[in-house]
Amino acid sequence: MAKPASAAELEELGRVRLSKHFFMRDMLHSEIAQFHGMMNAPDDAELAIHTGTKLCEELLEPIQERFGRINIRSAYRSPQVNAFGHDMREAGHEGYNCNDNAYNAGLHIWDRRDADGHCGAMACVFIPDYFDAHPEADGWQELARFVDDNCDYHMLFFFDWMWGFNLGWHEKPQRLICGPGLPRVPWTP
Repeated sequence: MAKPASAAELEELGRVRLSKHFFMRDMLHSEIAQFHGMMNAPDDAELAIHTGTKLCEELLEPIQERFGRINIRSAYRSPQVNAFGHDMREAGHEGYNCNDNAYNAGLHIWDRRDADGHCGAMACVFIPDYFDAHPEADGWQELARFVDDNCDYHMLFFFDWMWGFNLGWHEKPQRLICGPGLPRVPWTP
């Protein structure tokens, strides 16, 4: 499947089911792309579907089954959208949180392999029911322990807001967890 060249092709890509509860359409939303009128679709749809399927089946589905409905805040980013977001971040604009394309290849850029030739996928997600039940300062840790004990994850980085987190699947997982706050400090369950 090539990069969509029409609305019909984009619709077809969006209808690809990645797992029991997640479709590619869920992963393509980007505030940056929407606000700036940019296309956020993969150049290599087959690789993006492969890595997205792994992310959804191996990570998102077990977490959703245990803790309740997951809201996808951000997932796939095209290299163009990610580079633009990174440039805006570097220029000091608020609301742009993208690392550079080299860092995000095999993470948010699902259709690019990392510098070592490995593929991966990452999503930024929230679980409102989980946060409502665990709003305390260390509330994110039960979720982190579950992922560490039950999932073959690459990276798990938590944020202060509603215990949102970046969660990544990768061919060569690092199994790195970082709690909320900066600088990012590895956490051991």
